[in-house]
Amino acid sequence: MVPRAGRYELQARIAACHLEASDAASTNFARIAELYDALAFIDPSPVVELNRAVAVAMSQGPEAGLRLIDALVTSRNMEDYYLLPATRADLLRRMGRGTEAATEYEKALQLAPSEAEKRYLGKRLAETRC
Repeated sequence: MVPRAGRYELQARIAACHLEASDAASTNFARIAELYDALAFIDPSPVVELNRAVAVAMSQGPEAGLRLIDALVTSRNMEDYYLLPATRADLLRRMGRGTEAATEYEKALQLAPSEAEKRYLGKRLAETRC
């Protein structure tokens, strides 16, 4: 019998997927999504689900990731977590839905905890409005 991987091993495997890739385009996001599935099974949390949605978006397209994120918006208590609207904004921007993306960037900007993150989100918001 093979022991099941624990949360730290799964997190290490996810990190390894990122480290093994020479750039974002060559990252095995399908594998990362599978690893997040396993992590969600043993250590469920909204953040794990959000990270899985990002991996799905990167491997299957922004529409697939947005569907998962929209389910999080309605089913989980994440209204104060700035990365949820920031992630929605990024996917909406990638889909050419600039007005909706700008609204989400504004939400994320209001919730961002640091000046560096606020600067980044403000820059993205400005790019979206152009």
